[in-house]
Amino acid sequence: MRVSTANRYEATVDSLQQRQRDMAEAQTAMTNGKRINKPSDDPTGAARAERAYLSGQRIASEQRSVDASRNAMTLAEAALGQAGELLQSARETLVAAGNGSYSPAERQAQANQLGNLRSQLLALANQGNGAGGFLFGGQGATTIPFLDTPAGVVPGGTGGQTLLSSTELMPSTVDGQAIWLSARSGNGVFTTAASPANAGTGWIDAGTVSDPAALTGGNYDVEVVDNNGVLSISVLRNGNATAVDNQPYRAGQAITVDGMTLHLKGTPVVGDRFTVTPSAPDLDVFEALDRSIAVLKDPAANPGQVAQAVNAGLRDMDAVMGHMQAARAEAGSMLNRLDALDGRNQDRAVWASTVQADAEDLDMLQAISTFQNQQTGYQAALQSYAMVQRMSLFDYVK
Repeated sequence: MRVSTANRYEATVDSLQQRQRDMAEAQTAMTNGKRINKPSDDPTGAARAERAYLSGQRIASEQRSVDASRNAMTLAEAALGQAGELLQSARETLVAAGNGSYSPAERQAQANQLGNLRSQLLALANQGNGAGGFLFGGQGATTIPFLDTPAGVVPGGTGGQTLLSSTELMPSTVDGQAIWLSARSGNGVFTTAASPANAGTGWIDAGTVSDPAALTGGNYDVEVVDNNGVLSISVLRNGNATAVDNQPYRAGQAITVDGMTLHLKGTPVVGDRFTVTPSAPDLDVFEALDRSIAVLKDPAANPGQVAQAVNAGLRDMDAVMGHMQAARAEAGSMLNRLDALDGRNQDRAVWASTVQADAEDLDMLQAISTFQNQQTGYQAALQSYAMVQRMSLFDYVK
């Protein structure tokens, strides 16, 4: 087989160029720290690295949702804590307003203080989340949650929560309507109230449950009647007589009926009426304050009406405070859950990063050794080419 001089030169140049390409690829790999710079370098390894990369991106996206939810829950928990402090101040103000020696002007001052606390509570209920939305906005996070109207505070958005994930419970808002407008009324089982038409100075307390098994869940009327000249009490259930019928009235005496124990105090008059209705999740903290403020501002309110307003206000403040404490505890529990999700995401992110690194990262020591060998081989090839280039018949034709 005859091999021409040109063919030898061409083969040698091709070999040198291939060695140059190999060295360039090795340099690129050492510069990037990656052994896979294009899929053809290692198709299987490239596929593994791509899967690990995409998994890491999903984990990073989930972590952003966790961070956003944790920020919202932290703000909500802090707001509920501040609301609890304001409610405690309102309770103390109501206790002070119940002082029987206060003049109408002094009760007016206490009512103004309650009005100021109400305004602060409304500001908390409409607190923003720092991202253009509202903490207690429910499913309408960009709509102001509560509107203060002449008829009272009404919801401005939609109840519920906005979730950031379909697989994990990560809320970005809190159901404000359930927190601010839906505490259980009364003592949690039943609600007592005085009729606005009462003419006497009697009032009824919040009552207690003496026998849960005897409760009927009915509506009751406690009526003050005249029994042959004796001021007496009769209790009707859904319009029908009960065991308490024409019981002589003594201020503060317990009235026990169907598992409930009530106390009437003050000086009621014949025709006065008090109601007992089942508790419901409809207690509005703003309406409760408004009722107390209205009576305290009324200079014509008698001692019984003032006592009833104060007693009912204290009962409602206690109910709302308990409700908000439960909501705050739920927010704290959610924060614990988000912390657990954060830790799990960090572990998953480390796993994804490790898998990707194992698939595409370069063993630097081995790469340096390989590059040095390639460099030595390239230099030897250059020297060989220089020697082959001089091997020509024309060198011997002198």
